[in-house]
Amino acid sequence: MAAAPVWSVDPRTGKQREQVATEATAEEVDTAVRAAHAARGALADRTVRAAFLRSAAERLEGARDHLVEAADAETALGFTRLTGELARTCFQLRAFATLVDEGAFLDVVIDHPDDTATPPIPDLRRYKVPLGVVAVYAASNFPFAFSVPGGDTASALAAGCPVVVKAHPDHPALSELVASLLRRAAAEHGIPDGVVGLVHGLDAGIELIEHPLVAAAGFTGSVRGGRALFDAAAARPVPIPFHGELGSLNPVVVTEAAAAERAEAIGAGLAGSMTMGVGQFCVKPGLVLAPAGEGGDRLLKSLTEAVSDTGSGVLLDHRMRDNFVAGVAERAQLPDVDSPVTPGAGGEHSVSPGFLTVPAARLAEEGGYDLLLEECFGPVTVVARYEDDDEARAVLSRLPGNLTATVQLSEAEAAGEGRGAEILAELTPLAGRVLVNGWPTGVAVAPAQHHGGPYPATTSTSTSVGGTAIERWLRPVAYQNTPEALLPPELRDDNPLGLPRRYDGRLER
Repeated sequence: MAAAPVWSVDPRTGKQREQVATEATAEEVDTAVRAAHAARGALADRTVRAAFLRSAAERLEGARDHLVEAADAETALGFTRLTGELARTCFQLRAFATLVDEGAFLDVVIDHPDDTATPPIPDLRRYKVPLGVVAVYAASNFPFAFSVPGGDTASALAAGCPVVVKAHPDHPALSELVASLLRRAAAEHGIPDGVVGLVHGLDAGIELIEHPLVAAAGFTGSVRGGRALFDAAAARPVPIPFHGELGSLNPVVVTEAAAAERAEAIGAGLAGSMTMGVGQFCVKPGLVLAPAGEGGDRLLKSLTEAVSDTGSGVLLDHRMRDNFVAGVAERAQLPDVDSPVTPGAGGEHSVSPGFLTVPAARLAEEGGYDLLLEECFGPVTVVARYEDDDEARAVLSRLPGNLTATVQLSEAEAAGEGRGAEILAELTPLAGRVLVNGWPTGVAVAPAQHHGGPYPATTSTSTSVGGTAIERWLRPVAYQNTPEALLPPELRDDNPLGLPRRYDGRLER
């Protein structure tokens, strides 16, 4: 049977633009993985890896206009948004290059023998080595930052791991363009093309996770798809780490004092955050706990005005559009759920933003309202009105893990008065990033960033954004009583590579 064609589709019209490739067969997946496996040695030199990452950023920047045009044609995300996302992606590649140069991620620890310790300590030297080939499953909503050149790829290459990317069907043409540029950057430094493999197709994604030479995987997408791959990774004869970002509601708590103090600003800020990128951000606030009463009423009035002034938009594909329209309709039909601004179909190919309201007491109950505690991908949020703190706390106790959790506090609460600290303590177990008086959309690429959270937000405790994302693709190895001449350069006493390390209990820089 002939391999199925892979088409580039215009989400604004639903029409096919061009055939980009064909779905990869099992043999083609095997070839890509074996080529990546063979390229491992070319990444062994950290200087070469860092130079490769910087060249990749330069190649992407050099083709910026062409790449942004191609991305917009397949995603309808717009030139401004995509230009910024590409710049973010290039910054991230360079940030990992700097991290590779520094070498602190190797976590070098050297302990010399100590016969006086109980028990005695032998000569021990520990550092981290790359796992091997990493399977990367690209996301739909960030065609640069969480796709072929995104954080999973950049961090894996920085760790010394070749990658094979399973392209997302929403931007296959862009994926081919970017993979080609990354390979050209690799060639500048004598690195084989196989260091960045690319395959298309659902079956190819399954073949990839099951391939015996794949050592780890990174995924950004739906709970259903991510959980299936996670289970497959665990069911292998040799299970592998699977770092998946699956879904997040990103709750927001608005205190009564905050609503009384600045309801209009909170309503406007919420509208901007929940409709940003047509509601297709993984950190979109999908549930807001707002107080009943006058302050909460003012907040809803402001939110209504701001959302009503926001035009319709195009989602990444028509399947997502249909799921959004059906999802909000199902939620809106629940008893006691109102739609001050009704979300739904904005046209044949678009959706209109809106929000739903519900008494918080309904969400505190187990049963028919659980749907409102699940992510709905698109420009919609649920505002739950609570009567008192106990009611709000009861809703929070029912939430699954999230990428983010936000609290809007009054000026006095932010200064330490009232329940501010208590609410932060309640939100911390729910999320990997806790915000105060801000909005979660926008994930800074910074050393202290954490983009992850308790399941189902992610399947591990790691981050996919920021410098520590590299840790996902490394494992520690300790050498005991190994002669100096046989040690890797990173673990020798004279420190020929000038690495940061802990030496006989002292941190050296």
